[in-house]
Amino acid sequence: MPNLDPPPSGDDWIALTDQPLPLPAAAEWAVLPSCGAVVTFSGTARDHAEGREGVERLEYEAYDEHVIPRLREIAAEARRRWPDVGRLVLLHRVGVVPIGASSVFVAASSPHRGSAFEAARFGIDTLKATAPIWKRETWAGGESWGLASQPVTEVERSASATPASPTKLVVADDGPGGTDDEQQRVG
Repeated sequence: MPNLDPPPSGDDWIALTDQPLPLPAAAEWAVLPSCGAVVTFSGTARDHAEGREGVERLEYEAYDEHVIPRLREIAAEARRRWPDVGRLVLLHRVGVVPIGASSVFVAASSPHRGSAFEAARFGIDTLKATAPIWKRETWAGGESWGLASQPVTEVERSASATPASPTKLVVADDGPGGTDDEQQRVG
């Protein structure tokens, strides 16, 4: 896994890591003198999920070689939609994530709050919908990969800030490591 230091140049910090996410450093990095707003989102591992209490363990796996290009595509689309965005952060953790720890972090800065809020919301929503990352939950009654999973979709390139009908990439429900035969495009 790559080093989690901020990039030496550029305004996008994109990473997939098996280490704890550097939340304060990432939020601080997003600050620019030209930007009066920084919006951050941290998705944390929780002790329950829809229909079951007592989640004891969360583990994430990713289709590594596709995640970083997808995150770059999300950043590029956010910049296309909100050209005044200063810096973007899209970080996701893989491996076991302790309850209460952050599994995903998104930050967006811009001169004004509207673009920062919209770009950050687009970043997390589109990451969740388009990045090939799977979550396995373990609870008292069992464990499963992605009980509440959704099809992986393409990053929508519409003029609207609200994604319309993205092309879907349906991935087998049995978690990561599936073959190409278990994937199909829909739409």
